[in-house]
Amino acid sequence: MEDNVFSEKIKELRESTGLNRKEFCEKFEIPYRTMTEWELGHRNAPPYVLRLLAYYVEMQAKLGEKDLDSRREVDGYE
Repeated sequence: MEDNVFSEKIKELRESTGLNRKEFCEKFEIPYRTMTEWELGHRNAPPYVLRLLAYYVEMQAKLGEKDLDSRREVDGYE
């Protein structure tokens, strides 16, 4: 994926959540500097990272934040 395409898509995804960069990074455990570099087009993540984040955001929208958080606790991820 081209640098500018990835940076645009990752920024669009973050903005679609209504979270600022810091909140998004905390929620998804992405280092703030890494996210900044992605959004500025200085670095790219592997394409699967964008797909996984997009899938997770979509599932949150469908199921609701509360359902995903309770599922994580049951599965031992928190």
